[in-house]
Amino acid sequence: MTFTQIIVLAIIQGLTEFLPISSSGHLVLVPSLFGWADQGLVFDVTVHFGSLIAVCTYFRSDVAAMIRGAIAVLTGKLEQPESRLALALGVGTIPAGLAGLMFAGWIAANLRSPFVVIATLAGYAILMALADRYGARERQMSGITLKDVAVIGVAQALALIPGTSRSGATITAGLALGFRREDAARFSFLLSIPIILLATMYEGWKLFSEPTALAAADLALAAAVSAIVAYISIEFFMRFVNAIGLLPFVLYRLVLAAGIYYVLV
Repeated sequence: MTFTQIIVLAIIQGLTEFLPISSSGHLVLVPSLFGWADQGLVFDVTVHFGSLIAVCTYFRSDVAAMIRGAIAVLTGKLEQPESRLALALGVGTIPAGLAGLMFAGWIAANLRSPFVVIATLAGYAILMALADRYGARERQMSGITLKDVAVIGVAQALALIPGTSRSGATITAGLALGFRREDAARFSFLLSIPIILLATMYEGWKLFSEPTALAAADLALAAAVSAIVAYISIEFFMRFVNAIGLLPFVLYRLVLAAGIYYVLV
């Protein structure tokens, strides 16, 4: 990969990971549109790790509460707010974790296609629009139940398909369950932490046994750029999500899907 490719793709990852427009879809589409070779999952996981740094920094107080809650769960203190948060995030991570272990290789081999991205961009745009328009937007994250967590967790698992958008799928599920926009977004972003961490650890382990064409310095640069841009992206979304809703992102997804279809077909 060239320096330009590393910077461009890292910026795209940072911009799109926490906006409901699909980071994986953009990481598939941009190389296809510019005629670049697929950067591979190692690079994808590296820039996702940059996003992990950003979300942990932005929600550092929630992350600290989550760690305290995990410790409390291990000591049998299950009724504390921090314990419930840790349990919710743990349960919500299970569907995507299992799906990743079972299907990540097949998805990488068969679904990293612009035509799959077109379908998921458009299809989930419609679901996002419906959830944002008709969701009650009354519930707060403090009232989340295990049933809610299971539904949002399954939505996160479906987001393994490129073009879906992990944040888009989980925020849409949260809105459909009646949560306020900022609460649906906050839980979605917190839920990203364990799954990105697990994916990074898994791919990091593979680095020790499989060769990669990318130098460590290139990967570090990609992670740093992704982290900075992702932090700015989170700040923007959390500040303005109540005012703007999801409609701008719905329209973007539909226009992007139509544009890709026009270019490729």
